[in-house]
Amino acid sequence: MGGVDDALFRLPAVEVAPGAVHLPGHLDGAAQRELLDACRAWARPPAGLRTVRMPRGGEMSVRQVGLGWHWYPYGYARTAVDGDEAPVKPFPAWLGRWARRAVEEAYGDGSCTVPYEIALVNFYGGKARMGMHRDSDERSRDPVVSFSLGDTCVFRFGNPDGRGRPWTDVELRSGDAFVFGGPSRLAYHGVPRVHPGTAPLGTGLRGRVNVTVRAR
Repeated sequence: MGGVDDALFRLPAVEVAPGAVHLPGHLDGAAQRELLDACRAWARPPAGLRTVRMPRGGEMSVRQVGLGWHWYPYGYARTAVDGDEAPVKPFPAWLGRWARRAVEEAYGDGSCTVPYEIALVNFYGGKARMGMHRDSDERSRDPVVSFSLGDTCVFRFGNPDGRGRPWTDVELRSGDAFVFGGPSRLAYHGVPRVHPGTAPLGTGLRGRVNVTVRAR
């Protein structure tokens, strides 16, 4: 059935909270493969995929690599200051364009001009999880854009007042995007669970990759 537009079969966007919008199937198969290939290149050293160590000595179960700026608890640097100290890999302009398109789709705004310049690539392998946190280390309060690849996860989206309820659990599948800004820009969120073996066939990916794009 060549020529059928995949967008015809996509689920509609869902506003999970004010300013927080889930975009199911935002990336088609070709775009997912392109982004995953890029992630595999970014994960290589120098300034490649690393385990993040918290100030009190704990380690995040999610491994991470930064583009444009290197995030470490709790700030940004131009080098991998808590890794091999190599210069951070550049942020690709095309990824900024992808993020702006997601914002435009989420908010129905055809003129997004956010100067995106940071991406955090998170790899969830095995039993990796992400605790409830908020993205507050940036000066900018422009919307955050998240792209999901690989295994389906439960994404828990809370509120700006604390880590507890109320929250909403959303299943994010490979190709989904999630945008949060406005009154939800500083909402707490996390990933309590990943469903192993749910990645689309042909990706060669065991686990989940999440690419989060931000303005600084």
